[in-house]
Amino acid sequence: MPFRQLIIPPIYIILYGFTYLLAYSLRFDFEVPSEVWGRFLATFPLVIATKSLVNLLTRQWRRKHRYTSLVDVIYVTGDAFFAATLLLAINAFLPSGIVIPRSIVLIDLMLTVLAIAGLRSMIRSYCEVIHPKLHRRLGGMSQLTPRRALIYGADASAVAIFRALKSGNEEYRICGFIDPEGFSQSSIIGEAEVFSGQIDLAKIAKKVRAEMLLIPASTPGRIVRELLVQCDDQHLLAHVIPGVDEIVNGRIRLATREVTISDLLRREPTKLDFESMRSYISRRRVLVTGAAGSIGSELCRQILALNPESLILLDQSEPGIFAMEQEFQTRTTGGTRLVYEIADMRDQPTLEQIFDTYKPQLVFHAAAYKHVPLMEANPQEAIRNNIFGTKALVDAADQFGVDRFVLISTDKAVRPTNIMGSTKLFAEKYLQATAQKSKTEFMTVRFGNVLNSAGSVVPTFRRQILEGGPITVTHPEMVRFFMTIPEAVQLVLQAGAIGQTGGVMILDMGDPVKILDLARDMIYLSGLKYPDDIDIVFTGLRPGEKLYEELFYESEVSAEKIHEKIFMAHRAPISPRLVKEALARLQSAVELSREAAAATLREITAEFVAIDEGTSSEHISQPTRKAA
Repeated sequence: MPFRQLIIPPIYIILYGFTYLLAYSLRFDFEVPSEVWGRFLATFPLVIATKSLVNLLTRQWRRKHRYTSLVDVIYVTGDAFFAATLLLAINAFLPSGIVIPRSIVLIDLMLTVLAIAGLRSMIRSYCEVIHPKLHRRLGGMSQLTPRRALIYGADASAVAIFRALKSGNEEYRICGFIDPEGFSQSSIIGEAEVFSGQIDLAKIAKKVRAEMLLIPASTPGRIVRELLVQCDDQHLLAHVIPGVDEIVNGRIRLATREVTISDLLRREPTKLDFESMRSYISRRRVLVTGAAGSIGSELCRQILALNPESLILLDQSEPGIFAMEQEFQTRTTGGTRLVYEIADMRDQPTLEQIFDTYKPQLVFHAAAYKHVPLMEANPQEAIRNNIFGTKALVDAADQFGVDRFVLISTDKAVRPTNIMGSTKLFAEKYLQATAQKSKTEFMTVRFGNVLNSAGSVVPTFRRQILEGGPITVTHPEMVRFFMTIPEAVQLVLQAGAIGQTGGVMILDMGDPVKILDLARDMIYLSGLKYPDDIDIVFTGLRPGEKLYEELFYESEVSAEKIHEKIFMAHRAPISPRLVKEALARLQSAVELSREAAAATLREITAEFVAIDEGTSSEHISQPTRKAA
């Protein structure tokens, strides 16, 4: 049995005896008559026994004292009231000569609450204030001096972090709060002052002699980026600390971490309709193409959590599929059948065998060649994979009666200036044309860059920093949209649940980020300085690249918002005949040469863009069929 559980009951019993004695003394102005003393002595064991029994029943003694809170004080009050009620009830069975006066019971109740609450408060104060100071003083110079830190925020979450740090962490001394809204400025929380977020961080840090800024993990990336710049200017350390939802009742020893690139790009939490997502995936047969890729693998992870009947992972990469198989072997599948298929989606007979064997009801098409400069140099392969591969998959889904088909597209498909974007636009158009005559619900989800995906800018910058630089940026004004992979996949699944056939769901990517700023932030996060430690050089735009990306065509600007972060674009209709003719032209050009393939794709892309911009005379098809 812990020492605490042995020592606490005797202390409580001593306090109960003292409060009972003090109640008599107060009741009789400290001049207690001799006959009343006899009544006190006769009922003393009864009172002690009753209070102790109540404590045993309510487990009051087992409540840890170093974490005393208002809730504990309420329980102390309830226990004292319960004990007083029992004593009044027992009075009815006592001889008249030793009945406890009701005034004594009431005074004793109040004194008991004050004594026990005071004891618990003293123990917490000792653990949080006195003991750490003694520990540091007795430890001498060998003990590290706590870092003076500011907490960004002054809401309930920030206060919970403050209390958790006070109760279990000696590394930090919280010397102030920064209220972004300024509503709580000039207030005091604990011993720390609250400052308005409108005040310059440099002035606040200088006033309280802060060494670091603790940023809750829920803080949006836009704000984190701003704070990081200010911290860099003032030589403050910036650390991220878990939010209140990541700690258990504020009673664990918190561990801060350095700010990561994900923190800089974090957006406001998205409210997802998990019921709608679960309802169309649970107990269904699901096929994911590109299952070993950045988006495809995360799709598989999140789909598996929604309990499908079976999950077919399709990819042409043997190492990638092997890695997914190894990962999922260590996870609980909840009865989901996992199937690993290594196949090229351009192989129509193999696709038909897979569809015939596993009969998928839902298809998420994430497989594609995505590297812009590489596809500029290899237009034939880009066309074969991204266009004809998608065609083969769409045709198989239509032939075998798939319920719903979701194509993962890209912002580069909007007014494309490169081969990759053009192939994705063509894929969107083929999907749209097929949706007009198919029972399968075909829909497209379009979004920008995802953080840390294979071949993206962040891993490239990270590698260049490890190599000592320089970091290469194509243009100082280049901007891109960014989203974390988990959030992108969540929104893809949400869009698949609420989208309409033939439509394009466009994810709200938030504010674009300058690539130059991203490079500087990553240098800072690596503990280095620009340009002292690592330089940034500009290499010029690569083939097919443009300074900024777009998410909407002119005809899609008035897109309907069907979710907090999802837009539904009502596109200009496309003629299936036009798409069929374009496919035939592309097929012939691909067989000729790279130059012919690229030139033909550019011509077709111009025609498709004209349709979406509303400047083409080609309006042949019927309106897009709505989902049932």
